[in-house]
Parts: sequence; structure tokens; C-alpha cells
Amino acid sequence: MIKTDILIIGAGPTGLFTVFEAGLLKLKTHLIDALPQPGGQCAEIYPKKPIYDIPGFPEIMAGQLVDNLMEQIKPFSPGFTLGERAETIEKLEDDTFLVTTNKGTKHNAPVVAIAGGLGSFEPRKPPIPNIQDFEDKGVAYIIRDPEVYRDKKVVIAGGGDSALDWTIFLAEVASEVTLVHRRNEFRGALDSVERVAELSKLGKVNLITEAEVKELKGEDHVTGVGIHHKTKGEMHLATDHFIPLFGLSPKLGPIANWGLEIEKNAIKVNNAYDYQTNIPGIYAIGDVNTYPGKLKLILSGFHEAAIMCQSAYQRIFPDKKYVMKYTTVGGVQGFDGTKKEAKKEVVKAIN
Repeated sequence: MIKTDILIIGAGPTGLFTVFEAGLLKLKTHLIDALPQPGGQCAEIYPKKPIYDIPGFPEIMAGQLVDNLMEQIKPFSPGFTLGERAETIEKLEDDTFLVTTNKGTKHNAPVVAIAGGLGSFEPRKPPIPNIQDFEDKGVAYIIRDPEVYRDKKVVIAGGGDSALDWTIFLAEVASEVTLVHRRNEFRGALDSVERVAELSKLGKVNLITEAEVKELKGEDHVTGVGIHHKTKGEMHLATDHFIPLFGLSPKLGPIANWGLEIEKNAIKVNNAYDYQTNIPGIYAIGDVNTYPGKLKLILSGFHEAAIMCQSAYQRIFPDKKYVMKYTTVGGVQGFDGTKKEAKKEVVKAIN
């Protein structure tokens, strides 16, 4: 039995930052994640993708953000149960929760924070008859390491941000990049659309619109794709890799059966106070929750984590009053006794 103060389900950026906020309150944390390493989508799906809306970082790679968060929470020594999915939850007589994973690992805590992002993901696969035969043999639904495509011929299918962003990125990596989209209009950001159009004019991207990939060719590995064009008919392209980027279908998984109030595949919370669910003691923060005006941004999850931890402290210690101190004044002290001292600064009042 693993016991902790706050059990965090999901080790993505929001879950990891929760460790920091809880640590400032001297609350111990333990995280459960179905993935084999911390970081959530940032580590598993797009570690090499740049993120532009993290305060203080004009640009940071998703994987680097995870590394920074892991370094930030190191003083608080969180526990991890990785490669296991939170399966069931039970309310015990002492008002704490018992969470058991799919591998039978049991966890006990007075507070549960669900920070599972959008849940588990399944790629939306195009209706190509033999596509499963080439999975991991030239077909990939997620780009984890762009270097795999160094000096290779790549065909990308899709019309959203992911397809556009990776087309732009791989134009400087692969020997040849082709983007196939069934419409002339794209769903992605305007600057990305304009950038792809510019790369097409420069001959760095082969842009084929009003077309769909209908066939994959090869034996042990993809060697080509068959394309049906709306006006030109059938086309064939030689390629080393086919990457259909039609998005990922999120699923809450077993959490959907925990008696929580669900709305459009997200957990409803009380955002007027502390992001608590309809079950007292269970909170939901980050992309997994929903409330009026919700913004699915990493920075929103960070804010929600800070508020949630304050409420969790009061639930765990109802007779104590916590006086918040800014880290610039009090520093950061880990459970091992080490402390990063705040810099002493003299502030002069201006009358």
C-alpha cells in the first residue's frame, strides 16, 4: 500500500507542477501514469515540438519543459507509479481514497487530483485497407523523433495544425516532404498555412490538395503511396514514410466510471472555488476538467494546480491555518532539508 497526502493521476505538466505547489505546503505527493515516463503528451507525443505560450519562455521544446519541471520538483521527492493505469477508486471509512491500478498496485490518500490531460489517446486512422500491415514499418501516427526522417522521403496527410507544423519542421530535415490534404482550405493557424504555401513555391514542400491517400505499397516496409486526386485521378508517389496526422481521439478510460460528473468527455469542476468535482476530496485540474470559460492551456493547468493545493491543505489539516509566503521571500525547502534561500532585496517605497 502506497500512502501519500495527494495522489495525482497523470504525470503531465499539470500533474508535475502540482508536486511543486503541494511541496511548498509540505504535502507529500505520488503520481500514477499509464505511460512509462513522466511528461504526458509532451514526452510521449511531441517532445521535439516547440511551445510558445509558457510564461518566461519565448520558445521551449515540450521535452525540455518536462525536464525543467522534473528538476523543479526534485526537492520534494515525489513517488511514481509508471506504466500503470488508475483503474478503480474506493472511498474508505476514514474518509480517504483507495485507488488501484490495472496491475493491482494500491494507493491511499485523503486527496485525489486527476490531472490526466485529455485522457488516453488513440490515433484517428485513415480508411486505408492495409494500413495496419505497415504500422512501425514506415507508417507512424505520432512523430516522436524527427531524426528518423533525416534525408528520407516523407508523405504527410492532414490539414490541421499538427500536419502543417510537422510539414514545416521536416522540410529542413527530410530529403523530400509531400503534404496531402483533401481540401484546398486548411484548419490550422493562418501563419502556418502561409508558411507551407511559401515552402511549396520554393520547391521545399510538394503540396497536393483535393486529394487523399488511398493505398500503401511495399512488402516489409512502405515504398510508396497511391493517391486519388479529385481532378487528376490516380497518382503514385515513392516514399520511405507515411504519416497520417488526423488527430488523436481522447478517452477518459476507467475514470469515466468513477461516479464523477462528466460533460463532453471532461470532468465538471467547481471553478468558483477550488476545482473540486462532485465528489468531495477528488479534484480535476488541467485539460481533463471543464467549466464555463475553460481554456485548455498548460498555463491554465498550472494556475488550477496552485488553487487546488490550497484547498487540499485545508481538507487534510482542517484545524491548521496556512499562511502563504512567496518563494521570493521564503525560498524553497525540500523534504530532505535542503533549502534554496531567497535573495535578500531592499525595496524602497516611493512616496
